[in-house]
Amino acid sequence: MKKRVAYCVSDHTGVTVEAVAKSVLAQFPAVEFSLIVLPFIDSPEKAQAAAEQIAATPDALVFSTLADPALRAGLRQSHARLFDVFDLVAPAVETVLGQAATPSGGHTHGMTNDYESRMDAVNFSLALDDGLQPQRLDQADLILVGVSRVGKTPTALYLALQYGLRVANYPLTPDDLEHGKLPDVLLANLPRLRALTLSAERLAAIRHARYPDSRYASLQQCRDELATAEKLFARHALPVLDTSRMSVEEIAAHLRHP
Repeated sequence: MKKRVAYCVSDHTGVTVEAVAKSVLAQFPAVEFSLIVLPFIDSPEKAQAAAEQIAATPDALVFSTLADPALRAGLRQSHARLFDVFDLVAPAVETVLGQAATPSGGHTHGMTNDYESRMDAVNFSLALDDGLQPQRLDQADLILVGVSRVGKTPTALYLALQYGLRVANYPLTPDDLEHGKLPDVLLANLPRLRALTLSAERLAAIRHARYPDSRYASLQQCRDELATAEKLFARHALPVLDTSRMSVEEIAAHLRHP
């Protein structure tokens, strides 16, 4: 398999450009790519150093979200194959809008004045993780429900950090399932509930990694819990999302746009 190095260059964290690069390069499975992220390239000196590093890498590809034209010019000194998001997209948008873009570093990464609200949402999700403080569930934007280990906690924190949503999560225990109805605190907040499920095989594998050879991780136990939980979800007409083959990013997108 052919191997290539791809650089992801950003004036901020590099999260955006890395995601773009991964999505594009995934379309070329015959080539094995090694990604090198160069974040916080926010001065001419750093752009020059990045160009020198890239120039020393044979046949490198470069993905960039540098907003400052001067920094982009410095990066071009590497003479590598450069795929610049702004150079590729901004001119077309300028044509449609009839006005020139105003370069401003960091805006592609969501570092705007919503920072405090996102941190507040993260703190909320941590405080209401795993069924804690149920008396505050009416303050949540969303409440994720499901049996243990279906992905409620990472999804809640991702939604909080990325989108500023106050997301609680509430695990359905075997005792809850035996009662044949959702806990009263959840019934009081039905419009906010979103149910997560996944295949019994996947759930058993996840639980086995944490508690190997336990009844909790057995395939039969997982099947029983999931089947009972799904009956409860259907009884209360809850939106249900099967997360078996989804990343946390995909789960979050489905929950935000059901």
